[in-house]
Amino acid sequence: MRDGKYEAVIGLEIHVQLLTATKLFCACPAEFGGEPNTRVCPVCLGLPGALPVVNREAVRMAVLLGTALGCDVRRRSVFARKNYFYPDCPRNYQISMFDKPLCENGVVELDTDDIHSRIRIERIHLEDDSGKLIHQRGGGSLVDFNRCGVPLAEIVTKPDLRTPAEARLLVKQLRQLVRYLGICDGNLEEGSMRCDVNVSLRKPGESELGTKTEIKNLNSFKAIELGLEAEIARQSAMLDAGKVIEQVTSLWDSQHRESVVMRSKEEAHDYRYFREPDLEDLVLDDELLENVRSLMPELPGERKKRFIDQYGLSDYETVVLTAEMELADFYEEVAGLTGDPKASSNWVMREVMGELNSTGRDLGNLGISPQGLAELINQIAAGRISGTAGKDVFGEMVRSGANPGDAIALLGLEQLSGDDEIADMVEKVLEASDGEVKRYREGEKKLFGYFVGQVMKMSGGRANPSKVNEILKKLLL
Repeated sequence: MRDGKYEAVIGLEIHVQLLTATKLFCACPAEFGGEPNTRVCPVCLGLPGALPVVNREAVRMAVLLGTALGCDVRRRSVFARKNYFYPDCPRNYQISMFDKPLCENGVVELDTDDIHSRIRIERIHLEDDSGKLIHQRGGGSLVDFNRCGVPLAEIVTKPDLRTPAEARLLVKQLRQLVRYLGICDGNLEEGSMRCDVNVSLRKPGESELGTKTEIKNLNSFKAIELGLEAEIARQSAMLDAGKVIEQVTSLWDSQHRESVVMRSKEEAHDYRYFREPDLEDLVLDDELLENVRSLMPELPGERKKRFIDQYGLSDYETVVLTAEMELADFYEEVAGLTGDPKASSNWVMREVMGELNSTGRDLGNLGISPQGLAELINQIAAGRISGTAGKDVFGEMVRSGANPGDAIALLGLEQLSGDDEIADMVEKVLEASDGEVKRYREGEKKLFGYFVGQVMKMSGGRANPSKVNEILKKLLL
């Protein structure tokens, strides 16, 4: 990687917390937070004699994800016990899948100006989450088991990635996908989507893989990229010094931007996988598969292509407008009501997104509906207000929730379009600008913009610009 001496080989394990009402094997609430250890029962605490029952909705969501990624979906898969001892795992084993996962052999296409890659998905399987350790400042740790049993769909890629930038982009695309599917909120900071990376180095042209290391606790896109860059640099320095890379699992310390070795990395046999005796084979029926097919939404890539074909938007515009399903829906409704896709795109991308980014609000709390924004755009197109005044009206709509008509009246911004009224202002401006008028008529044509500006200033920005231009040209002859 450094100076072309080594090639990085990267694979990802992405845990997606499914948005089910209840946990994977019991009826406890699965939502984030809550008082510690209040959303638990004998099943998720692993108490003797408590038997798990599979959450059908979690299965449906995982199959929806696998189908969207082009995976082969198994009609019959098998749960297994993954054995390990850790304080946040009360059973001392996790119920997961091993040799017969739910989905296999998918693919993700990465296609940007800088990156063109095809990343294979090895498998997607269901498993239940562990609890959460809360480390005390004075020493010792507490355990909150509320998260125990929350359903996870784990996406495991083939080692097809070569750069930290590719890894970051892949996770961003998968986050966008799970949000479009409505199966996960994709909140990396809260842990509802978590990414572990595996990386090894080899010399360019070699096919044999080097010794891989794993980094956990990467809870942002930036951390994924920085963590990989740091690990690649560390391995490169070790190989340059003739040292042997050890197979370890590390945690990412975002404050110091370094990985901290946690333990030696396990192999599959270390977990002593065996079939989960308390659960039968997971058999998918026709009803569930038909439900998945019927509920599959238009996916981000498909919508991006349609926006280009249907609305004539640029590639950049479609990337921005389809980033979130809610934003794409908002734009489409505005464009349909205005009949002007380009103006609608401009207003959504500049004013709407500018307001969202500056305030941190979401569309549901913006205070402007698609109907309201469309009416504002139509008022500008009809000449009732200028585009500049429209921005002030937009701001008033956000502040007060007023509709465009009321906001225009409140601000006194209705555009002046009467010939006599505008001609009177133009004459006053020209009378006060004898020197500029003389220079204009002598050939200094750039002064035309000065006259327009003076008229707009006199009108408080309300004069119709096209009318101002028309009358000025007549009187300046």
